[in-house]
Amino acid sequence: MAWSTYLMGGVGGVGALLAFCAVALPSSRRVERSGFVPAAPEQVFQLLSSTEGFQSFNPYKDEEPDLKITPFGPRAGVGAGFGFEGKSTTGTQTILAMEANRLVTMEIDLGAMGKPIQTFAVSADNGGSRVVWSTHSAFGFNPIARIFGFFLDGMLGPTYERGLANLAKVAARPS
Repeated sequence: MAWSTYLMGGVGGVGALLAFCAVALPSSRRVERSGFVPAAPEQVFQLLSSTEGFQSFNPYKDEEPDLKITPFGPRAGVGAGFGFEGKSTTGTQTILAMEANRLVTMEIDLGAMGKPIQTFAVSADNGGSRVVWSTHSAFGFNPIARIFGFFLDGMLGPTYERGLANLAKVAARPS
């Protein structure tokens, strides 16, 4: 046998091993961060459930001040949302469901990159609110997305922490 046969067999074997490892990774990931906000759950909920309110603490605008935001639908509530266009990504974020003063669920449509579901859970905590910001991303059988998912917490976590800090500052401002 020629050395090229061994080389091709080795490359094929490494490729098969990588594909197997990628498929063995979880088919979904959840990223979650929690923070204290010095405001009543009702006040926090108002910010979370409106496009304008979300933009007041949007951590992605910190990273990219020229991020283009285009609101659509109602100003607040189910169906309220916005399109975003930036250097690294383009998509939409739409409120899918709400439980008054407790929960806001949004879909983020990233096109070919998927449609993660983002949730803000709000509860009363020590004279203010505890806010849990989480995102669930499903990857199906896409091995590249599953590999990407392995790094998701490290990529989104710091952004969520900054967003929760922004939310605390905005909510603490006098009305």
